[in-house]
Amino acid sequence: MVSGDRDLSMDYDVIVIGAGPAGSATATILARAGRRVLVLERETFPRFKIGESLIPATFDTLDRLGLIDKLRASHFPKKYSVQFFSGDGRPSTPFYFGETEPAGYAQTWQVLRSEFDQLLADNARRHGVEIREGVTVKEVLFEGERAVGVRVQRSGGELADLRCRVVADASGQRAVLARQLGIRRQDPNLRMAAIFTHFEGARRDPGIDEGATLVLQTEEHKSWFWYIPLPDDRVSVGVVGPIRHLIQGRRGDPQRVFEEELARCPGLVPRIADARRTMDVQVSNDFSCSADRAAGDGWVLVGDAFTFLDPIYSSGVLLAFASAELAADAVAAALADGDTSAERLGVYEQRMRRGVAAFRKLVYAFYSPEFNFGRFLRRYPEHREPIIKILVGDVFDRDYAPLFRDVDAYMASAGTTLTRHLEDAVELPVA
Repeated sequence: MVSGDRDLSMDYDVIVIGAGPAGSATATILARAGRRVLVLERETFPRFKIGESLIPATFDTLDRLGLIDKLRASHFPKKYSVQFFSGDGRPSTPFYFGETEPAGYAQTWQVLRSEFDQLLADNARRHGVEIREGVTVKEVLFEGERAVGVRVQRSGGELADLRCRVVADASGQRAVLARQLGIRRQDPNLRMAAIFTHFEGARRDPGIDEGATLVLQTEEHKSWFWYIPLPDDRVSVGVVGPIRHLIQGRRGDPQRVFEEELARCPGLVPRIADARRTMDVQVSNDFSCSADRAAGDGWVLVGDAFTFLDPIYSSGVLLAFASAELAADAVAAALADGDTSAERLGVYEQRMRRGVAAFRKLVYAFYSPEFNFGRFLRRYPEHREPIIKILVGDVFDRDYAPLFRDVDAYMASAGTTLTRHLEDAVELPVA
């Protein structure tokens, strides 16, 4: 028994591992379907989290969760576009969501994840979800091939086994269940690291562009920076690049590496020339990973625990929300029918994989030295709308084959192909 939590031994319909966006959304939807749901979160909220930029397609899930009015009344900056800067500092024309989208999708928000994740967790509680913080899931329990619960531990406490009908793993990149089962795979061509911090007093663009996400290449295209305006005159700035470039073989602490990369980013230097850093520089390994399967008998994977993709297009929260909705609906239907088999629970997997594939192909294009958004669109102006659609997050029910055929043709003219890059990306197991 976990000390001080005698009620933790009770059974639940669903136990969710993790109270981030995927876990809170999954739990809220299931609780609204009449299910008894327990969420187990290793950390204590509020807590710092990177990944502050939303994309417009998160609107539908936020609306379903009843949170749109709270976001509209929040102090989070409004985001209307994404803009790319080349290695010599030249900006692209901004990709405004409103060029292709109706009012609800024309704008989204830049969020402080400590506040945003707390908002989602509090909303789950209001809908009857039980959330326990400071509880670590040590393993998922199985009877044969079927998940039947979890083994948990509070800090300094004893182990306890909790039983449920379905386990939903939303543990993020910890990927508790996928690692336990040995089904987590890593894309070796996207072995990236991120070094990031926050600034005050950085320059923002005027008007509708004030809250835009900026993606800025460094010289020689060995890394790129994100620039995300946040509330209270704060800006999130981070550099992403291959581990072999940012971490391996580099002397100096992360702050020195950050400053060295910044000096190679002419599009960013003037924006933070007079800014003040407000937190220590931090490091994260952003390995792009996915699981071999999304569900099994009595279990489902959601959010980063199912698939994590490079952060270049800010797809993380959208993929968390999309998988949460699809998985929660599958679990609710399976529980109602008394059939929590892998076949019933995994009905959402292929739709998720289609959406991830659209983002992933555009990620590969971005990292290909031969690709440039501006030059590509000058040759193929008809593809501006499909690119905006992907940046918005409209990826689950659209066919982007014509776009990527032309991306391939464009890159072939430079001696390579997107297809070749994808074929070279044999995914590797993650320990």
